[in-house]
Amino acid sequence: MVRQYETVFIMTPVLSDEQIKETVGKYQKLLKDGGAEIVDENNWGMRKLAYPIQKKTSGYYYLIEFKAEGTLIAKLETAYKRDERLLRFLTVSLDKFAVAYNEKKRAGGLKSQQKSSEKKERRENKEVKTEEVKAE
Repeated sequence: MVRQYETVFIMTPVLSDEQIKETVGKYQKLLKDGGAEIVDENNWGMRKLAYPIQKKTSGYYYLIEFKAEGTLIAKLETAYKRDERLLRFLTVSLDKFAVAYNEKKRAGGLKSQQKSSEKKERRENKEVKTEEVKAE
């Protein structure tokens, strides 16, 4: 039975941009070769960890939302465990409410997302105004 899943993995912070793209591409290919349909991807970037993992205090986060058969998850997690570039990973099955929430979030229908984008726009406008003042 095809279900919708979400997987997040944390890569070691010492990887170059090229190595990060290669790692992400490896898992995208693994999913597509296994018959999965990638619904959404989100690059969270470098973030501080809540506690040290393998003596590292930050990591590079990446999220993939996909539809697949349950048998693919075991193959995916086996590949995660064998990869030394990954610090941690988590794969969860999404229920109908989580799927609806993610779709709404992608469509821009969440108020918190709208507020944060409005704050970002105001911050950018302030920066432009201060640059104009400095230019004068």
